[in-house]
Amino acid sequence: MKTAEIAKRYLDYFEKNGHTIVPSASLVSDDPTLLFTVAGMVPFIPYLSGVVPAPYPSAADVQKCIRTNDIEEVGKTPRHGTFFQMLGNWSFGDYFKEGAITFAWDLLTGSEDDGKFGFDPKDLWVTVYEDDDEAFGLWQTIAGLPDERIQRLGKDTNYWSTGVPGPAGPCSEIFFDRGPDYGIDGGPATDDDRYVEIWNLVFMQYAIHNVRSKIDFDIIGELPNKNIDTGMGLERVAFIKQGVDNMYETDQVRPVLDKAVELSGKTYGAVHEDDVRFRIVADHVRSSLMLLADGVTPSNEGRGYILRRLMRRAIRSMRLLGVEGATFPDLFTASRDAMQEAYPVVGEEYDRLSVYAYAEEQTFLRTLAAGSVILDDALASTKDAGGSRLAGDEAFLLHDTYGFPIDLTLEIAEEAGLSVDRPAFDSLMQEQRTRAKADAKSRKRQLADLSVYRDFRSQGETIFTGYSDLETESRVLGLLVDGLPVPSAAVGQIAEVILAETALYAESGGQVADKGLIVGPGFELEVLDVQRPVAGLISHTVQVSSGEVGVGQVATSVVDAANRRAGQQAHSATHLVHAALRDTLGKSAAQSGSLNRAGYMRFDFRWGQALSDETKTEIEEIANNAVHDNLEVTTRVLALDDAKALGAMALFGEKYGDTVRMVDIGGPWSRELCGGTHVASSAEIGIINLVGESSVGASNRRVEALVGLDAFRSMAAERALVSQLTTTLKTPREGLPAKIAELTASLKAAEKKIAAFESKALGDQLPALVASASSVGEYTVVASSLGNAASADDVRAVALQVRERLGDRAAVVALGAEISGRPIVIVATNDSARRAGAKAGALVKTASAILGGGGGGRDDVAQGGGTDVAALPAAFAAIAAALEA
Repeated sequence: MKTAEIAKRYLDYFEKNGHTIVPSASLVSDDPTLLFTVAGMVPFIPYLSGVVPAPYPSAADVQKCIRTNDIEEVGKTPRHGTFFQMLGNWSFGDYFKEGAITFAWDLLTGSEDDGKFGFDPKDLWVTVYEDDDEAFGLWQTIAGLPDERIQRLGKDTNYWSTGVPGPAGPCSEIFFDRGPDYGIDGGPATDDDRYVEIWNLVFMQYAIHNVRSKIDFDIIGELPNKNIDTGMGLERVAFIKQGVDNMYETDQVRPVLDKAVELSGKTYGAVHEDDVRFRIVADHVRSSLMLLADGVTPSNEGRGYILRRLMRRAIRSMRLLGVEGATFPDLFTASRDAMQEAYPVVGEEYDRLSVYAYAEEQTFLRTLAAGSVILDDALASTKDAGGSRLAGDEAFLLHDTYGFPIDLTLEIAEEAGLSVDRPAFDSLMQEQRTRAKADAKSRKRQLADLSVYRDFRSQGETIFTGYSDLETESRVLGLLVDGLPVPSAAVGQIAEVILAETALYAESGGQVADKGLIVGPGFELEVLDVQRPVAGLISHTVQVSSGEVGVGQVATSVVDAANRRAGQQAHSATHLVHAALRDTLGKSAAQSGSLNRAGYMRFDFRWGQALSDETKTEIEEIANNAVHDNLEVTTRVLALDDAKALGAMALFGEKYGDTVRMVDIGGPWSRELCGGTHVASSAEIGIINLVGESSVGASNRRVEALVGLDAFRSMAAERALVSQLTTTLKTPREGLPAKIAELTASLKAAEKKIAAFESKALGDQLPALVASASSVGEYTVVASSLGNAASADDVRAVALQVRERLGDRAAVVALGAEISGRPIVIVATNDSARRAGAKAGALVKTASAILGGGGGGRDDVAQGGGTDVAALPAAFAAIAAALEA
């Protein structure tokens, strides 16, 4: 039974049983405490917690998920994958335990001919929470399971909560017994891989408080509506129904594994370590493809870092399998072909997605080449110092700074006859993880508990009137201070204000929040920010300027009209620039982000190279011509599918409801899904002045522009600057480029002459330097400061000339100089000195430590520096002492 068929049977079953079928949410989670959708229940949390009323009594879905907290287990167990799909059925106060258990048992054990899964009941085991007698009895009654196949377990495995105050409850898990060939008898309680969990039924019936740990909290009562949250692992059911040993060999994953086997020339199943690497490649390539399809791109932070890590682990694994060239064109194509039946977008968008994957592979292959050079130097220095183990901090530096994988470091070190101080490396890694966890915990404490908004949201959605009105009278539904509900807020306090209606725009879609006031009888509030903490609710962060505001009072939201007008100009300008980019570069220049505020806009788009000056001018001209043409700006609210059929552009990876707002500027030329505020006609924008274009990551560019009066002021300032230059240089405007080029050439020529004079002055010191040579132990040593120098290259050239003039003697030359107020030291050794044990790199490190800095290099010549010029004599003395030792 193919994976897509399993998913279809699941959805068909629950649709026939009255559930609303809900499409998968994006892998990019709305929850501010999560980078990704890590579980099937994440999109439903607002409904399960009661913060947002559920739009349906029951639902079913197939949810895409990404989880990387157990990434080290990928490839080693039959069930761990970073990308996985959760089949879920949900009840929001509709059915409860009896209904959930009935549905689960019927679907699992019903005949395949009837559209069900056809599991043999004798292969299934069940666990329940140790005190949940009700669930135990229902499994006996509904499924007819004997007592010994219903195991009672504790809170650590069979009690669900989010880890913060809110809903919680016992759960019941269904396991498939793979048989005695896979492990010991005893059921799921043995925690053996023989028993595979395939379905978890969560009975959300209690409210908890004072959460001290996952298993230590206070139950404060039953929930007003008892909910059902279930999750069936699609990949787990697939590998059982397809008769294979693990999820990596299922139909959606195996093609990538097979392609990796083909590229490596190895055999799957022959060597355990290689098998693990093949599975890592198969899993990580699929996960990366799905993340790219949901709008994530490789970067050094947040979601982009996780994607980059997955890709690089796949590349590293292929390298450890003996493949050093590019493999992503083959591997990602195989994953596309395997996944596009279930997710057509990976095929439709593959040309765009693959650009990021292929570029990331090329970048990392260059990183591996550069890291290998750095590692080779570190290994050589370790050997030269008589060591047998590479320091843990050097391995960590390679990993953390250069992205060089630790297992490659271990492999290369072993080839060089050295080990790596793995405990020290692991300690540094643990410190880094601890810092990251502390940061994540801090974010969770600050943002996770949204239940405080439940009562406000239960009164209905906040009505936004700002499309047509700049003032709206309403009433105060609620007040929060420091995240807690309060009856009132007084002068000087910062508070959140929830209104029934508001004219103030909440930040979204790249448009920043409105500025303005909230006023009422006896109070005035300055609006600092406007956000949507949960779907359908607008919250105003304010400072009480005068009086005291209380819950239930009449309040009027007042928009700062000038700021709103300038923000509208910027937002509409963004749409024009987007359309101009597509006219100039083509449809592949897709939007990846934007920011609009009064007088300024920036627009990020997918493009792999810098724009030429001519292209930027063309984009700017197209956008300003649209302004000049005074195009009508119209908005319509319509069904999402209808808007897409009309060609409306949507931000890739953005989430939209069934009904959307479509903004046209000049008809279909600029047609986008957008909830922001806009001008009534394009002429109101004024001027669009592109002021910047830059890279914001691999295959992403950013254009920035000033808009309206800000654009005019910028142009006026440039005009004044040009006028000043024409006066100062006594050159007409049109002659400025040639005049500046002439002056620049003259300056470079003068600098070259000065450098030549300084170099000659240093060279004139050669005879005196050679004559200053003295014996230090078995070495002939020249150690001297050259005073001020133009560059390190000049000092290096003199050091090499002195070394040459000293002939075959065991010569060590150490020259210092001051460059831009900082000391530099160059050490050069000849063959005789190196045979006697003098290494330039080690001597430079000794000197640099005295100078308050660092350095290094090869055994024959090395460079260092620091901060203390006065310490140069002491640095030379340290070199002499090292040579005498």
